[in-house]
Amino acid sequence: MSNDKRAASAPWIRTRLRTAPGAATALAVLVLVTAFLAAAFPRAVDAYESKGLRHDIATADAGRSTVEIARPQPGLELPQEQREAETRNPELTRVGTALLKALPAPLRADASSVAYGVRTTKPIVATEPWLPRPDAVPPKLTYVAQSGLKDHATLASGAWPTAPDGVTEDSRAVQGAVTEETAAELKVKVGATITLLTAAQEPITVTITGIVAPRDPNGSYWSADPLLRSPSLVPDPSSSFPVNFWTGTVLLAEDTGPVLLSTAAEPVVFWRFPPDPTGLTGPDGSRLTSVIASLESGPGLLKVRRIAGGTAVVGTGLGTIVEANARMREAIGPVIAVAGLGIGSVAAVVLLMTGALIAARRRDELALMRSRGGSLRGIGGRLLAETAVTVLPASALGLLLAVLLVDEGRWWPGALAAAGVALLVCVALPVRTTLQHIRPALHGAREDMVSARPSRRRTVAELTLLVLAVGAVTALRRRGTSTGGGTDLLVSAAPVLVALIAALVLVRIYPLPLRLAARPMARLRGAIGFLSLARAGRSSAGGALPLLALLLALATAAFGGSVIAGIGDARDDAALASVGADARVSGMGDRATLPDELVRTVSGLDGVRDAAPVRVEYSVTMPEAAAGDGAGTRTDTAADTGTAADTGTAGDDAGDAATAALVGVEPASYARLARTHGLPAFPAARLRATGPSAPLPEGTEAGPERVLPAIASPVVAARLGKEPRAVRTLSGDFQVQVVGTTAHVAAVSSTNFLIVNAASLEQQAPTTLLLAGAPDPGKLRAAVDENGKKFVVQLRSEERARYVNTPMQAGAERIYLAAVAAGAGYALLAVLLSLLQTAPERKTLLARLRTMGLTTAQGRRLLAFEATPQALLAAGGGLFTGWATIALLSPGVDLVPLALAGVAGADAGPVALRTDLWSLGLPAAGVVALAAAVAGVQAWWASRRGSITELRAGDSR
Repeated sequence: MSNDKRAASAPWIRTRLRTAPGAATALAVLVLVTAFLAAAFPRAVDAYESKGLRHDIATADAGRSTVEIARPQPGLELPQEQREAETRNPELTRVGTALLKALPAPLRADASSVAYGVRTTKPIVATEPWLPRPDAVPPKLTYVAQSGLKDHATLASGAWPTAPDGVTEDSRAVQGAVTEETAAELKVKVGATITLLTAAQEPITVTITGIVAPRDPNGSYWSADPLLRSPSLVPDPSSSFPVNFWTGTVLLAEDTGPVLLSTAAEPVVFWRFPPDPTGLTGPDGSRLTSVIASLESGPGLLKVRRIAGGTAVVGTGLGTIVEANARMREAIGPVIAVAGLGIGSVAAVVLLMTGALIAARRRDELALMRSRGGSLRGIGGRLLAETAVTVLPASALGLLLAVLLVDEGRWWPGALAAAGVALLVCVALPVRTTLQHIRPALHGAREDMVSARPSRRRTVAELTLLVLAVGAVTALRRRGTSTGGGTDLLVSAAPVLVALIAALVLVRIYPLPLRLAARPMARLRGAIGFLSLARAGRSSAGGALPLLALLLALATAAFGGSVIAGIGDARDDAALASVGADARVSGMGDRATLPDELVRTVSGLDGVRDAAPVRVEYSVTMPEAAAGDGAGTRTDTAADTGTAADTGTAGDDAGDAATAALVGVEPASYARLARTHGLPAFPAARLRATGPSAPLPEGTEAGPERVLPAIASPVVAARLGKEPRAVRTLSGDFQVQVVGTTAHVAAVSSTNFLIVNAASLEQQAPTTLLLAGAPDPGKLRAAVDENGKKFVVQLRSEERARYVNTPMQAGAERIYLAAVAAGAGYALLAVLLSLLQTAPERKTLLARLRTMGLTTAQGRRLLAFEATPQALLAAGGGLFTGWATIALLSPGVDLVPLALAGVAGADAGPVALRTDLWSLGLPAAGVVALAAAVAGVQAWWASRRGSITELRAGDSR
């Protein structure tokens, strides 16, 4: 019996595939692309999370990321031979090997950079007279006998330090080396000797036999303790005066650790294990945090102490690095989930539309089978088999492509996603078809959108979805995308729910304009207008599915485009806030002034459109807050300039501006620069002082009774009040009277500032030159360097480039770019599928009308006018839905983690969504263009075939 069934099934499937190879191929391609996108999405997320974790660990300072296990010197109660044995290389190597094997997964160490030895923790004063003393304070040195010196350094001069046989605690002469940087700064030469005192004040002579050059200066071997590589000039904390002294490290020969036991420098035995992040993945982050916590104060520490000794401690900043990475991942994850759910929903709807198209094309065939006794189970089984033959290989190929092209990530999330795509397609067609043929299909009345009335069940379902959408949008606006406990799918699905509600609403109101337009069209002499509106209203009442696909795709594309645009705007604003203009020239010190020749030369370079010299003086002490004037001043000035912040809290903030930055500007040039860079409008006319506050010749002294008009930040304005207030600055003593406020100033990043006319100051030399334009960076730096090396050039473009250097941010941006492209592609595909579903009816209609005298041009206009209402509905609805989605969700979406996270010094203020016209309008315009193009192609193709050929194909309703 089973053999007969198999024999009957095989010819059916083979016959169906041979009969309609084009449809099977198109379905396979669609499933292939969708399965690839579904499988690639989780793998891409895993990839950028894994690369981000590795990047953060690899680029972190080695002093933070290295795991160091240390214990104090062996106890004095132990015999001297045992104390010395515990600090010799054989014992250190044995313990280090055991610790390396005992590191718990997923923590793995870079075995090539593991270092161990004995070092002093208390710097010792070096009294040699040839050592430099910047402020008459002798240097303090530390000493380390560390393994692997020859493997991580090259000999620049001299000879490698060696340890004589039998170095003990009683030895009084050892050999050492220093790096090239240490030798250059501390004036150390080969053959020099440094005296190291024991606890009993007996001298130990350290002879410098060689100067070495690190092979990898930034590697963990040299960077875990930066003093190994480079000495440092540090302030003396014990002095009441600002004096500095040098500190550095002398590298003793290997196996000379026992000699340090006799010193009072508090020697310790240590093992350093730099992490190897190459094998880490994103999901390993939480395990790594737990493992590090266990090593520092948990069961892991007990295991370490059983190997290294009961007094061993574990110190590392690796846990902090991993936790920071986890915080960024948790902040980015919900934003990415919005894109994933949006594209996933669009793809699912398009697949359902494909199933509906296939079911519509085969409705008569299956109705005939049903009328001749075919069972629902038999029909559904055959449909499932023939669909699976096409879909399952396509899904597997899509998964394979995702694995090959996205080489990072776990395999099972992608496999589940691809399997979900295959299951949806395999089940959708049989289920939809069998449900349509539960009862024999009879030719009945036409179900038009104009005459259809929604059922009660549909109304209840739509109201339920409306409640869910309102709840999701409200939750997203109130608490944002990050819920503190992972990704909330309901919150992330808010854009999808908004698009769903918009589709249902548009389907309900769509018949109204058709009814209103059909009445006047019926009175016209021409038949094209009336026929096109009548045809537009005769689509199935289930037309909500194509409209839903279009709105979902357009809303997702608009949301993704707004995310990309918001990220770009945030980075542009942060770069502008940091630099102040397109380019900035300033001195290395706050008080360094720019020569006039430098200002003229730089201002005349090619590409410089405008230049604004500015004098900036930081930390100017502000007078005490004016009693009762703060709020009033804030309100008045804010109303005048229109740039101040909210006036309601001015009085409360007045005490926060104890110091402020004094900015002296040339009003005209600064106003042009502010206008060029989109900063708040600068009221330059208010700084054009006359009378007693008129501009002074350079170097002229003036009395403190002079009153200068000033533009202040809102907080400073609230503190100073409306009356003139005296200030003392390095640019002169004078009084200032606030005549306006502005929220931002290009020259400084501080929120507390006071802007005056530089020409009214006693000292007018600029400290900063702000440039607008695109000067050549090389020529700009060359022009500045001609005036000495004490000036710094900052470029807005270079500052902007700092914000895109993390794999996690770059990966998330690529996902959103893919979301925009996929959304636009699925939108166009939805239009194509909806038009293809009714293509046979339109071709038959044209054939019939041509027999009645319809011309080819009229046929083209008829099809174009028929497609126009639905295309305009989809495009207009998509524009409105995309705009509404962004407007509703903007308060709850913060793009700081995507735009600025991980960049030191970046302005990390809230970054909200904004509407991007290109991503909003371009896909919508493409929908209309594609609908018109398809209608034109259909009319052209129908005109090439004879009417008899079309009418013989069957009387399609």
